[in-house]
Amino acid sequence: MWFGERWITSVFDLFEENVRYFPPLLPEIKDFVEFRAADAPKLFELNLHNGTVWRWNRPIYNSGDGGAHIRVENRLLPAGPTPVDMVADAAFYYGLAEFLVGENRPVWSRMSFAEAEENFNACAKDGIEARVTWPKIGRIGVADLVTDVLAPQARRGLSRLNIDKDVIDEFMSIIEGRAESRVNGATWQLQALESLAPDSRQDSPERAEGIRAMMDAYLANQATGKPVHTWEIPTRG
Repeated sequence: MWFGERWITSVFDLFEENVRYFPPLLPEIKDFVEFRAADAPKLFELNLHNGTVWRWNRPIYNSGDGGAHIRVENRLLPAGPTPVDMVADAAFYYGLAEFLVGENRPVWSRMSFAEAEENFNACAKDGIEARVTWPKIGRIGVADLVTDVLAPQARRGLSRLNIDKDVIDEFMSIIEGRAESRVNGATWQLQALESLAPDSRQDSPERAEGIRAMMDAYLANQATGKPVHTWEIPTRG
C-alpha cells in the first residue's frame, strides 16, 4: 500500500506519479473511434494502469453514462467490524475533512509530508497505541489526539455539513469511546486471544483452538451490531 511521495497540488500529480514509479507492462488495445466518439474520453489504459497501483487514497477516473468524474477511493470504511462502526468511521473522516479544508492554514501547510508519512507508518505498526506528530502539539498518543483535538474538529465539520446534532453525537461517541477505551477491532482480537489462550506458543494446538474460539466470539459480537469497543472479552469456559 503506497502512501505517496509528497503533498500534491492537483489530482493529475497522482497519475503522473503512477507512470513515473510504476511503468505499465501491457497495453489495453481499444478502438480509437470509440475514444473519439465518446462524450468524455474513456482512458482505458489509464484506468487499467491505475487499477494496479494500490495507494492509500487512490484517484478514480470514471467516464460513465452520467458524465465523467474523478473521485477518491480510500481505505477506511472496510475497517468495521460492524455497520455502526463503519458509519462512525465515515462521519469522523468527512467531518474532519470538512473542518481541515476550511482552516485558514490547512494542516498540510503546517506539517511536512515526511511527518505525515511517519505518522502513517506509526499508526500502521502500533495502531491505537501509536504516537504521532501534530502541528502546535508535537508528539502525542494518537488516541489522545483523537479525543482532545480531532473528534471536536470532526464534530464542527459535521455541523457545517448540516448533520443533525443527535446523529453527530451518536456516531462521534463511538469514535471517542474507542479512543478512550483503547479498543478497536484489532486490540479486541488480541485481548480475546490472550484471554482464551494465554502464553500459548505460536504453533501449539492451544493457540489454534484459541484463535477459533476468538473468531467464534468475534462473529457472534459482530452479529449484534454493537460497536466494537463495547464488546466483552471472552474467557475460557
